[in-house]
Amino acid sequence: MRLTRRGLLIGAGGAGALIALFALAPRRYASALVAGPGEHVFDSFIRLAADGAISVAVPVCEMGQGITTLMAQIVAVELGADWKRVGVEPAPASPVYGDPVLAARWAPLWQPRYLPALADSPDDWLARVHAEREPLMITAEGTALAAFEAPLRAAAAGLRAMLMQAAAAQWNVGWETLDTAGHFVVNGKQRIAFSALITDAMAYDPPDPPVLRAEPARERPGQFPAGAKPRFARLDLPPKIDGSFVFAGDVRVPGMVHAAIIHGPQGDTVLSSFDRKAADTVPGVVGVVEGKRWVAAAAGTWHAAHKAVLALEPRFRAAGRIADSSALETRIDTALRTGAATRILAEGNPDALLAKPSLTARYDVEAALHAPLETATATARLTGDRLELWLATQAPELVRRLAARAAGVPRRKVVVYAMHAGGSFDARLDARIAVEAVTIAKTLGRPVQLMWSRWEESLAGYPRTPLSALLSASIGPDKRQLLGWRTRLALPATAIEAGARLLDGMDAAEAQAAAKGRADPLACEGAMPLYAIPERAVDHVPVSLPLPTARYRGNAHAYSAFITESFIDECAHFGGAEPLSYRIGMLSGQPRLAACLVGAARMAMWGGGADASGQGIACHRMDLAAPEGTRSGFIAVVATARQEEGAIRVDQLSAWVDIGRIVNVDLARQQVEGGMLFALAQAIGGSTGYAAGLPTAGRLAQLGLPLLADCPKVDIAFAESDEHPFDPGELATAAVAPAIANALFSATGLRFRRLPLLSEGL
Repeated sequence: MRLTRRGLLIGAGGAGALIALFALAPRRYASALVAGPGEHVFDSFIRLAADGAISVAVPVCEMGQGITTLMAQIVAVELGADWKRVGVEPAPASPVYGDPVLAARWAPLWQPRYLPALADSPDDWLARVHAEREPLMITAEGTALAAFEAPLRAAAAGLRAMLMQAAAAQWNVGWETLDTAGHFVVNGKQRIAFSALITDAMAYDPPDPPVLRAEPARERPGQFPAGAKPRFARLDLPPKIDGSFVFAGDVRVPGMVHAAIIHGPQGDTVLSSFDRKAADTVPGVVGVVEGKRWVAAAAGTWHAAHKAVLALEPRFRAAGRIADSSALETRIDTALRTGAATRILAEGNPDALLAKPSLTARYDVEAALHAPLETATATARLTGDRLELWLATQAPELVRRLAARAAGVPRRKVVVYAMHAGGSFDARLDARIAVEAVTIAKTLGRPVQLMWSRWEESLAGYPRTPLSALLSASIGPDKRQLLGWRTRLALPATAIEAGARLLDGMDAAEAQAAAKGRADPLACEGAMPLYAIPERAVDHVPVSLPLPTARYRGNAHAYSAFITESFIDECAHFGGAEPLSYRIGMLSGQPRLAACLVGAARMAMWGGGADASGQGIACHRMDLAAPEGTRSGFIAVVATARQEEGAIRVDQLSAWVDIGRIVNVDLARQQVEGGMLFALAQAIGGSTGYAAGLPTAGRLAQLGLPLLADCPKVDIAFAESDEHPFDPGELATAAVAPAIANALFSATGLRFRRLPLLSEGL
């Protein structure tokens, strides 16, 4: 499509600019943003006020990862804007913001199984159609930078060119000789403010294709060591510090009441009875609302509502299977030993070599809770056929669809005000609270804010799946050369199950039925060892559990890296090899990962992991298909740990990270530090069992999470790289647990093959 002033711009108070998203199957959409008086909107991503203030539309959920700052920075750098005059706003639902990178990544979840792979690249026609159709506005998998950096740069470059053309006309020079900086168009010592050029700039067309700066937004790691003042400070930091930042629980609308809820135990349960009269004894109660698997009470305050819903003493009956840890473990164990497996990935065929394996080990991973600090909260207001919702969500279109159905209104009449999340770790992919809030508001005929208690967050939230794995290796006569490797994973088709809820709007039972018995490549991702082993394979044994499972920070990589990097350490020990050199010797053709291992070892003063040094090492790689090709992220971690009085003490974590070009070093460091501490929490706690459908660790204090005093020294270094950027948020979680497990082996001589690492005791 040829870019024009009309196509790029919506004038003051105007609407309806058309954007052609692709040429193969042209579709034109009205601009997602509507300009107010004195405003101009550019390419659905930039709002420009008459005084020159910039607002960037962000189509993803801010969960503390800093994505709003990152997207605003991309625009500011490309435009030459003053950072103090740049802000952000949540993008409305629109096909313009459909994420083709995520659509391609999740193609196995939505593409018909009988079709060949037609959407495994973001440039594939089918992936783009799928991204726009809903639209696919889901924050997951770290795709935001790959999906939106290019359109953000294009919008900013188009606006910059229009401003420079207006200035060039005043100076009677060629606009191509000009530049922008600090909210000015500059020509040597001459400069004109953006605000003085806006009216004239609207008469010009931007060049097609847009003239981008020679270098995109980037920061060199060496220029921003730990503790250095960031060039682009987080936009959300000041209001979070002074307490003015508005989370979902801070929303207040006229006439609103508060609601608390009790859900049935995990599994197939239904509400059978409750004492409605008991709630009426609580002052301020305005009503009780029941669903199939829950009951809620509403009152003038949340505490009164919570007191009332507890007074109801609801009872639930089992309509099918109920989650219980002993039954879960039995099912997984039986599947691991005798279940039929599907080969997910293979390089050669190791089966003959592994008829009598040289080494075999079993690893187990318990179910883990997301446990974000902010519990699920949603406010619903239904006025006639118009529904408004305020909540933190990673899937706003799923919320709109399900909420419209619950309210009985058209989806176009549903407005979702996307709030920033106080943590998520993928918990806010769940849209059920929106349906519950709408149901309560519709029944009571007034606005309602529903907030889950901490117990309900633990009880009703869908955890990361439990699983077991059997790893086998064939090792040469020298006891060092790995000839064959097989990973056998027993777990539900958890990615397919989560995808059925997210993409098809199924409930838990429907999603589990859709996933039953299916092999799930995304649930086994990262389990194929990165090392040059001649014959290697990954097999999946699907397990049907009475426990719905969900996506989780790090996803499959969080457990596949643990089992793989722990077992490769066992192979090194089997042959009496030093773990670092053993790994590097098998990393043929992977110089970036080898460099990470060497870098982390140098940072931590690696001593070989022997002689009870308490040091352990691990590494991992993650890939993402992007329009320009595969983007990759690499990490290596050295942990120093010990066992002390029945507890694990991690003294130091050192990480060398290669995520390509870094847009914002401070944000990247925050993401890696946060990811590593999140992984530490999962290594020593964060899990729960289930008894009669109830979590055995329903409170934060029961999860065994590290306190501030338990947090180790964390050292992070980034590789200087010109490769395309890779989001570090999930990569950072992968290698920590195996590094700690390997360190504990060095310290104690014991292998820890279960997550959390002390779940089996010492």
